[in-house]
Amino acid sequence: MRHRLAELRGPDVPAKALDARALAALAANPGCARRALLDGAGVDKARLASALGAPSGFGQSQFALTRGNAFEARVKADGGAELLRLAHARLDPGAEPPAGAAVPDLTAHGPEGRTARTALALREATHAGGWTLLDHPMLALDVAGSLAFLEPDAVVVHPDGSWSVVEIKSFPMLDGSADPAKVGAAARQAAVYVLALEEVAARLTREEAPARVRHQVLLVCPKDFSNLATGSAVDVRKQRAVTARQLARLTRIEDIAEALPEGTCFAPDRSAEELTAAVAAVPASYAPECLSACELAFHCRERSREAGAVTRLGRPLRAELGGLTTVEDVLAAARGELGDPDDPAVAALRRAAALRAEALGAAEARARTEAEVAAPCP
Repeated sequence: MRHRLAELRGPDVPAKALDARALAALAANPGCARRALLDGAGVDKARLASALGAPSGFGQSQFALTRGNAFEARVKADGGAELLRLAHARLDPGAEPPAGAAVPDLTAHGPEGRTARTALALREATHAGGWTLLDHPMLALDVAGSLAFLEPDAVVVHPDGSWSVVEIKSFPMLDGSADPAKVGAAARQAAVYVLALEEVAARLTREEAPARVRHQVLLVCPKDFSNLATGSAVDVRKQRAVTARQLARLTRIEDIAEALPEGTCFAPDRSAEELTAAVAAVPASYAPECLSACELAFHCRERSREAGAVTRLGRPLRAELGGLTTVEDVLAAARGELGDPDDPAVAALRRAAALRAEALGAAEARARTEAEVAAPCP
């Protein structure tokens, strides 16, 4: 399967690693076979979108990346003393203060080596019985039959042997609260790390397993408009359950790959026509939410418009329309030309069309009356 995915990616084209942000977006749209295959094969979707003539505006600016890196370095200075202080205060105030916490070296060759080194460090820290900070550990998560290597900002091991995920973000926390949308995105991302940590715990023996993988993560942000760090405990049990369920529902990548025409390839050196045909061979499930989560969103939106698909108007509306999958079918049903009158969706559309016609007729009649009153007498 790895060989097949390499062929799809293109000869000598390195795989683009999946991160937790991509997995959170992938889990949010489990019906999109296109994203599942491209992400599983490690295709650089940003380069692919540019080659298709629909470059993406998705992603962080260089300024945001620089600011985030500088804030993270400040939080982790002095052996992560400030970060551990926040972990103690927000997640485990009953434990002993984190004085002289361990910060193991996690360097190793390749992602597989770093994953093994992280698992070893977690096992050792669990038995040590003190505070331990793992700076940028490497975790592996099975996604649709393919391993994704993930790198959280940090993982803290508590004195009781439990593990906590730490997410460091550069958006401010004003008066103890932050933008709910950004906090939600951070929680979904952290939930992916929690799932990966649980897989690490499951591979350890019963004697080596931690007390638990905590479902409360530490979100660290700048306090107000300063560079000082503040933290908040975020419960990710709901996000973890949703992500686990949706990842389990993903179509296996090998099943998608087997259905592709012979010779399908997404290499960036292919012509725009070849790449367009290759992308079109993989079914997609576009929704407006893709614009903030996928590099191919502009391309998929254009194709969705051409097909007249109702999914481009949003998933809630698509769910309300039942078997009516195109805008043309919806309008035909509203005019009484298509659909079963007993279908609730069809009945609602016809009722709405009748109300619209009644309102427009009343407006036209009122306009004619006003025009007659305003007209000068002969």
